[in-house]
Amino acid sequence: MRTEVDALVVGAGIVGAATALALTRAGSRVAVLDRGIPNSAGSGTTAGNLHIQTIHARRPGQGIAVDVERLLPLQKATSGLWDALAGSVPDLGLVRCGGFMVAETADQVDRLRMKHEWERAAGIPTELLTGDEARRALPLLGPAIEGATWCPWDGFAEPDMAGPALLRQAEAEGAGVYSNTPVTALRRTGDSWEADTPAGIWHSPVVIDAAGPWMADIAALAGVRLQLTPTALQMHSLAAAPNTLDVLVQHVGEGMSIKQDRRDRLVLGGGWPAGPFHTSEPAPVLENSTSGNLAQVARLLPKLSGAHLLEAWTGPVVTTPDEMPVIGELDGAPGLFVAGGTYSFTFAPLWAELLTALVLGKEPELDVSAFSPSRLAQFPTQ
Repeated sequence: MRTEVDALVVGAGIVGAATALALTRAGSRVAVLDRGIPNSAGSGTTAGNLHIQTIHARRPGQGIAVDVERLLPLQKATSGLWDALAGSVPDLGLVRCGGFMVAETADQVDRLRMKHEWERAAGIPTELLTGDEARRALPLLGPAIEGATWCPWDGFAEPDMAGPALLRQAEAEGAGVYSNTPVTALRRTGDSWEADTPAGIWHSPVVIDAAGPWMADIAALAGVRLQLTPTALQMHSLAAAPNTLDVLVQHVGEGMSIKQDRRDRLVLGGGWPAGPFHTSEPAPVLENSTSGNLAQVARLLPKLSGAHLLEAWTGPVVTTPDEMPVIGELDGAPGLFVAGGTYSFTFAPLWAELLTALVLGKEPELDVSAFSPSRLAQFPTQ
């Protein structure tokens, strides 16, 4: 089979799905290739939080801190794009419940004040609260809370709904979606790329590498070594009565997130590490991450401390040496674009819009040159 398209998207997770939809709506002929079943890896196994206010700079075990202030303009931009998608994509699973970011120490309260100033400068609405004010607003919070910020734009998207909904809509509007179709070779021929798959060869002037933990593998097929590291994170769910928690709660100094999903589960995230990343199977669950995450719940929301642990699961992500996102065209590989890294779930609609502008030769509305994949690239791979 020889197939020609305007853009080839590699990876059918939430970034690939959103990008396929944006490109299709811009008039491009798009094909999406996934190595397995779409949404079965990173995007479908994440906690699904929408990080609009600034969060903790380090997940548990993370060495380099995220430069969270630099990301705030991107968080503001993606917030509005999520709302726009909810108006045109059925069953997106978007919940804009608002969220608290809590602090337990004087130093953490100072961080809340600093981030509140950053957010105000970026146009993101947050309210700075004392511990007592936070407990009056959310009585589940325990006495250890010394302060909080509230952001009405925070929320989450159900991870088993969001990516598939975007992919279905892209397909309904004309994109081709091909599961169990891994790219096995990628080469530049003239002004186009050839992508080999078990089903045949695809030809396109543009390739979007949105393969999540396998982004570096796809780039390597084109002779580019990207400094990207797949890793695995761990999530947990607790049993709860309906309407137990109607907001998102996170911690400014630790890896911690908790909210209640449509199935009434309390879903815990926050970047707790799982066992080693595996290419073909989920990473193992770590007991220390489970006990650590549950201890946070007992300390921060003590009324929930007796909740029954329903499930612990793991999901892969991809990280950069500077713990920042990666977005843009690779220097030295014209037509090859990369998107992923930090906050990929939150940034998916924004990455889709920016990639569409770049592919079509338009000036993006936001300058993301600092997050170019070229900062992570080496040519050629030998």
